[in-house]
Amino acid sequence: MKILSTLDVLSGGRACLGIGAGWYEGEARGLGIPFPPLKERFERLEETIQIFQQMWAGDRTPFQGKHYQLTEPINSPMPLQQPHPPVLIGGGGEQKTLRLVAQYGDACNLYLGESLADFPAALETVRHKLSVLRQQCETVGRPYDAIERTALIGVDLLANTDAVAQTIEFCRALADLGIQQMMFNMPNTHEIKPVELFAREIIPVVAGF
Repeated sequence: MKILSTLDVLSGGRACLGIGAGWYEGEARGLGIPFPPLKERFERLEETIQIFQQMWAGDRTPFQGKHYQLTEPINSPMPLQQPHPPVLIGGGGEQKTLRLVAQYGDACNLYLGESLADFPAALETVRHKLSVLRQQCETVGRPYDAIERTALIGVDLLANTDAVAQTIEFCRALADLGIQQMMFNMPNTHEIKPVELFAREIIPVVAGF
């Protein structure tokens, strides 16, 4: 929490909190990080967000949760962004994750797979998940448009000669569904060509969507 606030100050108010319940058990075990059952991970996620909100508000009263107890949650320095840096919650679970997005999040992030190979299925996933998010927003009384909609997918721009055009068309289709920001996993970022392709041929076009 205090690390994020410090980063927000150092970056001139450009930090963003990306958070989720966790999924990569192998990595957690390999690094010696506790990986409790899914139910507990979601309970901890919600309490963590509640603690962040309390500390961002400058509220030092004790926090007594099921998993976390803080006697005096001091936050110093305070972040530059007000009321706080944006909270992006990753995942597409319909009962828990998207409910937490609706209640606490400033942005969602939907994972769409490792490649553009199944274009139609990815679009249907986005259509359905955003419909669920809208319903969850209605349930908690939150404006749907208050939440930025983002998505994540893998893309290899060197895989074939159509990769750039496919990526642009995919972004166009997602924008039509309501996605406002795309993130890409790239297998070959150590090579300069994919980065140049994104900068020269994709970003200027997609920015217009």
